[in-house]
Amino acid sequence: MTAIRLPIVCMAVLTAGCQPTPGAQASAGAAQASAPVVEYIAGPGLENLDLPFSSAVRVGHTLYVSGMIGNLPGTLELAPGGIQGQTRQALENIAATLEHAGSSMDRVVKCTVFLADMGEWQAMNEVYVTFFENKPARSALGANGLALDARVEIECIATIG
Repeated sequence: MTAIRLPIVCMAVLTAGCQPTPGAQASAGAAQASAPVVEYIAGPGLENLDLPFSSAVRVGHTLYVSGMIGNLPGTLELAPGGIQGQTRQALENIAATLEHAGSSMDRVVKCTVFLADMGEWQAMNEVYVTFFENKPARSALGANGLALDARVEIECIATIG
């Protein structure tokens, strides 16, 4: 995991017509010192696949999990079973990434579901609901051309720590 400190932009300077107020420089220094740590996380089973993104990114107590398709761990092969098999595997991949990063499915607060065919929404949802005791906020939308011709891709935001 790589950690980077990013500065927090002070909106007060922007709303004051970009005129720094007395002590603004000291405040900016304090803001930089308290900037949240950003960690880029390679999820389990994906380290050797040379993918162009992080499995998850942690900023403070928030974990942003990249869109996961239903690929079998450590491979780019999709799980068998169509939309339901791929949904199950995508959510298992998310659960493994959350656990690896110190979170869990019960800490997920928001998901976005991308479907290759909105006609498969109900079949996807039958599997999806089995993974959450508390239902996170969710959006679902149709998408054309998911990676590896997947039927579904799911991304999540979770709390951590």
